[in-house]
Amino acid sequence: MARKPLTAGRWLGIFTGSIVLVLLVAVLIWRGDILRAMLDPQVPFQTYTPPPAPDYADRSSWALWDAKSDRSADASVFFVSSTTFNGGKHWNSPIGDRTANAYLHRVVLPNFAGPFALSGDVSAPFYRQGSLYTRLSLRDDAREARAFAYQDVEAAFEAWLKRHPDGPIVLAGVEQGADLLARLLRDRVAKDQTLKSRLVAAYLMDTIVPQGAIDLPVCATRDQAGCFAAWSMIDEGKEGVASRRMRRALFWDDKGRLEEIGSVPIVCFNPVSGAADNVPTEPRRHLGAANATGLEWGLRPAFIDRQVGAVCRDGFLRNTRLKTESFRENRSWANRRKATPYNLFYADTEADVLARLAVWKANQTTDLTQ
Repeated sequence: MARKPLTAGRWLGIFTGSIVLVLLVAVLIWRGDILRAMLDPQVPFQTYTPPPAPDYADRSSWALWDAKSDRSADASVFFVSSTTFNGGKHWNSPIGDRTANAYLHRVVLPNFAGPFALSGDVSAPFYRQGSLYTRLSLRDDAREARAFAYQDVEAAFEAWLKRHPDGPIVLAGVEQGADLLARLLRDRVAKDQTLKSRLVAAYLMDTIVPQGAIDLPVCATRDQAGCFAAWSMIDEGKEGVASRRMRRALFWDDKGRLEEIGSVPIVCFNPVSGAADNVPTEPRRHLGAANATGLEWGLRPAFIDRQVGAVCRDGFLRNTRLKTESFRENRSWANRRKATPYNLFYADTEADVLARLAVWKANQTTDLTQ
């Protein structure tokens, strides 16, 4: 049977199909670069007009306002949330962005503010956070946008202190929120003896803090209060992740600018042991991971315990992976670059802060009797 000759129409079809195939391959290869470029505001930060500032005397400027659970203790918790706003038109998130706030309430608060609910009432401000794009670039514009967010966190903290003028305080933040909280600890809390005396502990989750950068003690043991804990988690075996994070790691200089950390040693705290050391913790000591995404405030999630081993090595908290279906990340490109939709150390962090609150109270009793 004779072959049909290739007509002009068939040649055009083959040519068009080839072009489409090449474009699909290009999209797959450079997909991240394409999506990252789409989030670039395309305007210098110095000429950018930020969204209006929030009023922290107004409850609508808070994602959580003294939120309690049925079994809350008597500490007051100030929580700074992670990146939830992707970017595009803005360097900094407008207050009230629906998509960003939906991710905050569905993912971030249940998984990362939730572990502090038993220690006291929890407050979490909305703030004009740096967009996700600012976390993906080392450009000066991106750094300035991230530094700009600090003024909101500081203003929210001052408003929160007016509502909570005395008693024990717990400070906590995750990812971008932890970065900003680190500056607040260094520039505000560490320089105020009254605040230092009220501090139960500060938890800087999913961030990199250089050793010696904050003039407060690192939480070395669980029978300690008035200290801070910081860790950045990496699944065991993913060595390339550690080097990439260090290349992009920034911290605050004395003028409030973000500068490269370089090769400075970093703080690593193990929430399973409650210690800042290099001693491995076996899975049997693990109190519980939780996927609390979508859970209403005040409800404790189901835990998967005795499953995750952890050790601080080279400044990073290396953890064994959970293979349970609810801990597999099946998310969009942008959401994979935000805080995870679960917390491997939910119950461990919960137990740690309650233990330090008990130590803080015992110290107050001792001081009164002396």
